[in-house]
Amino acid sequence: MKLSPLNERHVVRKAKMADFGGWMMPIEYPGGGVLAEHTSVRERVGIFDVSHLGKASVTGVGTLDFLNGMFTNDLNRIADASAQYTLLCTPEGGVIDDLIAYRNSKDDFFLVPNAANTERVVAELANKAPKSITVRNLHQEYAVIAVQGPLAPQVMQLLGVNTSIDYMAFARVVVAGADVIICRTGYTGEVGYELLPGVDDAYRVWDALEAVIKPLGGLVCGLGARDTLRTEMGYPLHGNELSLEISPVQASASWAIAWEKGDFQGSEVLRLQKLDKSMVRSLALKSCDRGIPRAHMQVKNLAGELLGEITSGTFSPTLKIGIGLALLAPGVKLGDTLVIDVRGRESLVEVVKSPFVTSHVR
Repeated sequence: MKLSPLNERHVVRKAKMADFGGWMMPIEYPGGGVLAEHTSVRERVGIFDVSHLGKASVTGVGTLDFLNGMFTNDLNRIADASAQYTLLCTPEGGVIDDLIAYRNSKDDFFLVPNAANTERVVAELANKAPKSITVRNLHQEYAVIAVQGPLAPQVMQLLGVNTSIDYMAFARVVVAGADVIICRTGYTGEVGYELLPGVDDAYRVWDALEAVIKPLGGLVCGLGARDTLRTEMGYPLHGNELSLEISPVQASASWAIAWEKGDFQGSEVLRLQKLDKSMVRSLALKSCDRGIPRAHMQVKNLAGELLGEITSGTFSPTLKIGIGLALLAPGVKLGDTLVIDVRGRESLVEVVKSPFVTSHVR
């Protein structure tokens, strides 16, 4: 089990810990737990240790064209010092991982994949790369700290950081005397930043952030709140909405596919799926009663016919009701009332538009 470079801070705080992709990470902290941490991010600010996220570099002549032939999105759409959400698929259209690609230059990219998939992403790219391109696994060389919430810009300003950086852009700055990559990204639906200091500087940056958020009413947050926040935004999670068996078309993530660009790994299958009206697809569900959707619960229509299953579900601290994402059969549409099986009891849900709450990322 790998440990975050910030692990000692979580132990001192007596955080509840769990395995995330082979990393022991904090789920929640004493003094309020997930609900308080979630609310802090929606209303004020919270900081997360997400150092379990992968880090890798791809460099060399031809890197842009190589990665464009591997990833679903189009890296020609972004300029240097910009980042892009994209997916790496198998030739059969399944998702190896969804990740963020940071463009330093056309020959130098920094990647942030998911923890459990980093080695697979690095291996896939290294095996397919021409000799002119080098792929390196940097998973344990950086910490990753997310600063999320409406007061996030104020937090960064108090630390002397220029916050004029655009959404999905990044810069190299100094925080608490440490060199840090800072990117205007996030996984909560609120304005935010992800900071990547070297592991040797992780404590210095974390402690500076803690000191600044405390007078603002901010909280240190665990991955439990991160999950409820991302579910309210309808963001897919690899292993739930995306997997080697679930394509981005099925996961309603076609917006991250640049259909007009040339061929890329998996494009032939994905283009056929796009035209296939019989494909299952991911839809958002909101509870009509006190039932709370949970992953793997069956979803049926009012006649009792099986339509699919929940992929992610939780109680929404913002809406005070159950919400979920589900892979459902074709023909299901917005406004439909469906039935989920909550431990043997039927509960009604409505198909709604995602996200469940208003996005403030920009």
